[in-house]
Amino acid sequence: MPGIVALVLSLQLIGEVLVRLISVPVPGPVIGMLLLVGVLGLRGGPPDPLSRLAGTLLGHLSLLFIPAGVGVISYLGLLADRWLAIAVTVVASTLISLLATALTLRHLLRRRDTERS
Repeated sequence: MPGIVALVLSLQLIGEVLVRLISVPVPGPVIGMLLLVGVLGLRGGPPDPLSRLAGTLLGHLSLLFIPAGVGVISYLGLLADRWLAIAVTVVASTLISLLATALTLRHLLRRRDTERS
């Protein structure tokens, strides 16, 4: 398991370095996770230690929200001043996500039906 943790952290570090080198407005860990998806795609799936690590992290997922909650409380005054913009952004991004999910599902179901016939 330490090797898998090192792999995940290394990919996150590579993501951070890439973000700083090419100045894209995307968090480094997001790039790192995309790299991990690429590695897993080339490999054909996750190894067992990575699956166990993912299960462990998901088991403690609520703890990972504590820093975000503290950040929200720290900036409550700023957030209160911009509540309408935040609410509109949350609703719009939720609707866009729902639409993207629905379109993706429809496409995949049509493709599956075409392959069956």
